[in-house]
Amino acid sequence: MGKPEGSLTEAQFEILKLLWDKAESNERHNLSGLTVAEIWESIRELRGVSRTTVLNLVDRLEKRGWLKREKVDGLFRYSPTVNRKQTVEKLATNFVGEFFDGSPSSLILSLLGSKRLSKAEVQKLKALIDDETDPSNKTKRKG
Repeated sequence: MGKPEGSLTEAQFEILKLLWDKAESNERHNLSGLTVAEIWESIRELRGVSRTTVLNLVDRLEKRGWLKREKVDGLFRYSPTVNRKQTVEKLATNFVGEFFDGSPSSLILSLLGSKRLSKAEVQKLKALIDDETDPSNKTKRKG
């Protein structure tokens, strides 16, 4: 299957997060994914949403390649086609491209200007940047 198409709404991302979170426990029970009813039950515990709304969201996610559908014991079970890390990277890249002209430093500067980063977060970012720009680390990750 190709790469998923388009971006995600908050509600669609919520469904993917639910599926990623449930994947570990499902694997222990040899189950693949969740049914629409199971997704709906989990989401409606958090907020009021109709089953039809969840069905439509899941259907759109499947048609755009974010979810795959498998029939198990007469029920359709849905699971993500990409992992959480890949999805977050894609969304972040799209966000930076769309709102910050593709410049990660512009995003960071806007966060710094809004005082939303603590000193600990700034130090963590510095360490991540140092790690990414150190050529010896890149060769270690490939091997």
